[in-house]
Amino acid sequence: MKKTVVVILLLIGCVNLAFTWGFFAHQLINRLAVFTLPTSLLSFYKGNIEYITVHAVDPDKRRYTDTSEAVRHYIDLDYYEQSYPVDTVPKWWKDAVAKYSEDTLLEYGIVPWHIYQLSFKLTEAFKAKDKDRILHYSADIGHYIGDAHVPLHATLNYNGQLTNQHGIHGFWESRLPELFSSDYSFFVGRAVYIDDILGAAWRASATSFAAKDSVLQFEATLSKQYPSDAQYTLVTKGQKQVKTYSEGYAKAYHQALNGQVERRMRESIWLIGSIWYTCWVNAGQPDLGTIASPSVNDETLKKEIEQEALLLQQKQMIGREE
Repeated sequence: MKKTVVVILLLIGCVNLAFTWGFFAHQLINRLAVFTLPTSLLSFYKGNIEYITVHAVDPDKRRYTDTSEAVRHYIDLDYYEQSYPVDTVPKWWKDAVAKYSEDTLLEYGIVPWHIYQLSFKLTEAFKAKDKDRILHYSADIGHYIGDAHVPLHATLNYNGQLTNQHGIHGFWESRLPELFSSDYSFFVGRAVYIDDILGAAWRASATSFAAKDSVLQFEATLSKQYPSDAQYTLVTKGQKQVKTYSEGYAKAYHQALNGQVERRMRESIWLIGSIWYTCWVNAGQPDLGTIASPSVNDETLKKEIEQEALLLQQKQMIGREE
């Protein structure tokens, strides 16, 4: 496992980490989810691990071309709830539509329902032994589950814009994993069968909602203790100098969060593997041994990731920026 982490760090360390979970974290989470799978499913996913890794960021790319994409990445639970637990929003889509209207749900995010919908598509892909669709929906589900575990994907104050903390979104989900995830433990245990996929997706978003106050409050407190020139630094991204949070300030914030980022990454990895496994079981546990695996070398992977990063840098995101 440690070797896998080192390889992916080397491959994508040069990518601009500015979006949901960052390229680095999304791809690392999807990649490590493969190793949670039982032997009966592990062979297929390991044979296609480069696809699962590279395409972990496909949903973010679609945010530049698809007007319906952005709302699939978050749910602003503080529009509906004052505090945790989340007990007023109906779990089932039709009940939530009846209570709030579809327009309202689409305005404030649908990530748990979208994960549930994709689980049916992945199950059908397994039944058909359709390799392309299995890989496509697996990579996508991994992305959305990762997003559901980000506390700032569960609040109207998604980038600290309501509390004068602009940039905290990328700080939490990109800068901190970039600096500190090499010290995290990613041994999360084996994937298990999930009886209630929609419930599991809702728990991911609800626990993110429970964590969002500490994400915001700890940084607000810390910022009062650090002069602004100690909070930021310039780093080289490609051919540009980019202003970002300094390592010292990031370390202090990371320590204040007391392992929160690591926990959310670990929970994402485990749930992704478990939902992949559950969809396969629900499809009747088809034998995937006859499905050919593509051959992707590390140099090709690196080039694809760099090209994806360039695409994101050149286009305007549709919907809210993070």
